[in-house]
Amino acid sequence: MDRYEWLMPAAPRQAPSIHELRAEARALREAAARCVERAGESLIARQHADGYWCADLLGGDISLEADYILTQLWLYQPDENGNWNPPTKRRIEKACRQILKNQMPDGGFWIYPGGPANVNATVKAYAALRVAGYQPNEEPLRRARIRVLELGGLQACNSYTKLNLSLFGLFPRQYVPTVPPELVMVPGGTVPGGILYEMASWTRTILVPLSIVQAVGGVRRAPAGVKLDELYLPNQKLVLPKRDRLLSPVFHQVDRLLKLWERRGHKDIRIGAIRLAERWILERTRNSDGLGAIYPAMQYTLMALDALGYDRDHPDFVEALRQFDGLLTEKEDELYFQPCFSPVWDTAQAMFSLGETGAARRCEEAMRKAADWLLSKEIRRRGDWSFKRPRLNPSGWVFEFNNEHYPDIDDTAMVLLALLHARASDPERQAACEQRAIAWVRGMQSRDGGWAAFDADNDWGLLNRVPFADHNAMLDPTCPDITGRVLESLSRRGIRADESDIQRGVAYLLGTQEPNGSWYGRWGVNYLYGTFLALRGLRAAGIPPNYPPIQKAAQWVQSVQNPDGGWGESCHSYVTGQFEPAPSTPSQTAWALLALEAAGQKDSRAAARGVAHLVETQKDDGTWPEELATGTGFPNVYYLRYLMYAHYFPMLALGYYNV
Repeated sequence: MDRYEWLMPAAPRQAPSIHELRAEARALREAAARCVERAGESLIARQHADGYWCADLLGGDISLEADYILTQLWLYQPDENGNWNPPTKRRIEKACRQILKNQMPDGGFWIYPGGPANVNATVKAYAALRVAGYQPNEEPLRRARIRVLELGGLQACNSYTKLNLSLFGLFPRQYVPTVPPELVMVPGGTVPGGILYEMASWTRTILVPLSIVQAVGGVRRAPAGVKLDELYLPNQKLVLPKRDRLLSPVFHQVDRLLKLWERRGHKDIRIGAIRLAERWILERTRNSDGLGAIYPAMQYTLMALDALGYDRDHPDFVEALRQFDGLLTEKEDELYFQPCFSPVWDTAQAMFSLGETGAARRCEEAMRKAADWLLSKEIRRRGDWSFKRPRLNPSGWVFEFNNEHYPDIDDTAMVLLALLHARASDPERQAACEQRAIAWVRGMQSRDGGWAAFDADNDWGLLNRVPFADHNAMLDPTCPDITGRVLESLSRRGIRADESDIQRGVAYLLGTQEPNGSWYGRWGVNYLYGTFLALRGLRAAGIPPNYPPIQKAAQWVQSVQNPDGGWGESCHSYVTGQFEPAPSTPSQTAWALLALEAAGQKDSRAAARGVAHLVETQKDDGTWPEELATGTGFPNVYYLRYLMYAHYFPMLALGYYNV
């Protein structure tokens, strides 16, 4: 019989005595302690020799592998017989295998494991396979084509997918939005830098090189005979995307003028804009592992440099290709891409879990090395964020190894929490670094009292109404999850509850609580993530556990617990705007337990059942199995699997239970 069966729903039987309950609770705490010890040993063993932690960060779908095949078509055109050069051919074949092994029984492709077929992912997969040489009558493509038509045809894809296809003559250019290089010259918005800096950081790093590709790249034709006509839904017209009923006609007229400008505009202005965009890109690749250190921006940078005529041995092209290929993991029979690397994030989370559970006392040298590594990664130069905060001194940390122009608030708050538990080799340097970072985080608070990821006050709503905004990534708004983490970080760093930024942050969280008691999670799936971080932030800021919003949140967490004692939430919750259940995952179970602990419900029956679930599912190597996507890149568009989430979060949650 399962030793924790008493915690699970079961047929009525005689209630255990108080002595039995105490014995079971003691046994569960002891089991949790053993789990924490195994997890800690496993975590320390995974530390890199340089002091950091970094596991694979995987996308939830096949988008990157499909885009890679199109990128190869841009850079290395096959010959007239459709033959690729041998190294490119080998990689494309591996990418195709990676795509095909993710095809669903209904012929479609998901954007997160276990999700339904998605029209954008399925069209991308189909197009990539066709470019690679697969024929429409082959079974995988036949099934994919049927599913695309059932989902609304190629016409139902978002602007980003259509724009990508248009670069290869696979979708009519006149029906995709124009992204002009003059964008870098356009004034407007609320900052001196112009409208570009009203966009989210990731969007500007994508659009600037893409504007060059559109302006001077022409069309790199797909191999002879490759078309996507069979993916169009019959009797449905092609039109420019519509985002807003009132403003779309205006934007469409602007797009017509931009397309006319491309053909007949002043050549000197166009050349000047292209050169300015080129310089913008190159400046932001210095001290960075590629533009923005993220896949799409790095992909378009390569394509832009090629379109500008850079020789393949030019140092900037060589470096751009090296950084892009660095995201690739290639094995004998496997190939996959990471959207970026996550060393600062994984390191800070690992250190915090080791510190909070007491394991750091047994690995002081490992923590010292990690602290030294983090200090070496502090940002000391101004980046794009300074257009909104010109008087703020630079500091902070990025998500990746090197990405100097784009430190982010979430990572910086997490590093400050991690460094609470570690003493670097140079304590004075550590103290100075921490004070700079605290000041930077405080200075990046937005006017609404919350914190966003990369920028402050990145909320110019007009941008969400342009046709291209249907990829759901134009803005970087404040969100409860980051705000909660910042409040915890600042509060534990000694910022008093009566300070105005703490009070404004608390008011922001209380004002964004959902009617059912939960909070929306922007960067993790979803309401479980937002709720656990909001609760930790509120408690750290001095809100007592018996405060009604806290208790309402705890009741909600308990109400969505799975029968097996764990918690799981589907990415589909971003579609419906409410919690959608899923099989229990270690990371989401840990988030729920952390939420209950913050709400003073550590000793509740729900918490005990959650702890029992983690105890019973831990693997012999000290980790937990997790196949579903619990990280969020862009809601409804791109999801993430952080392979260390199922390690440090359960360890942290069990550590609190054992206290």
